[in-house]
Amino acid sequence: MRPDGRVQPAGMLAQLTSAPKPPDAPSFKTFERRVPDGDTLERLVCRDCGHIHYDNPKIVVGAVITQGEKFLLAKRAIHPRKGYWTLPAGYLEERETTEAGAAREAMEEAGATIAIDALLAVYSIPRISQVQLIYRATLASPEFAAGPESLEVGLFAWDDIPWTELAFPSVVWSLNYFREVQGVKVFAPFTNPVGDLGNGAPA
Repeated sequence: MRPDGRVQPAGMLAQLTSAPKPPDAPSFKTFERRVPDGDTLERLVCRDCGHIHYDNPKIVVGAVITQGEKFLLAKRAIHPRKGYWTLPAGYLEERETTEAGAAREAMEEAGATIAIDALLAVYSIPRISQVQLIYRATLASPEFAAGPESLEVGLFAWDDIPWTELAFPSVVWSLNYFREVQGVKVFAPFTNPVGDLGNGAPA
């Protein structure tokens, strides 16, 4: 999982230039940043054919996963916030449903097979151009283990959650939202707390 927004628009051209391309793909060396006709934002535009490459927000999927009254958390083995605890979550892959992506991230980061119950929350993090979809889920089997991007994985009772060591604001939001609708079958997905765009580390 790397929902960290480390690739900024200014660095996108270099990324595209070095990325593998099919034989008939145009060379991104012919692209420049400018505002296309009829647009209002700067884009990567091919000088030769006028093709526009759009830098779109990333979609992150994950889940609050429980077993009984305990919550599954993973300690990050990668930056940013290495060594802090998080929910299993990461970037959605192409041609993947959001539910399948959340289940895949749970397996990759925590070795966990999950059963998804409902969409818990949808967050906007504009600072790093992310939309996050967090589901409510339970462990479908008792086994779990740290994946390559996790230092360790554990189940925590509510009072034992390491609140001061949580990696991102949306982790805190999701856990608290889960608590609000615990036992409720039908509810509207939550969004960012009023006025909070997730710009800081959890308090």
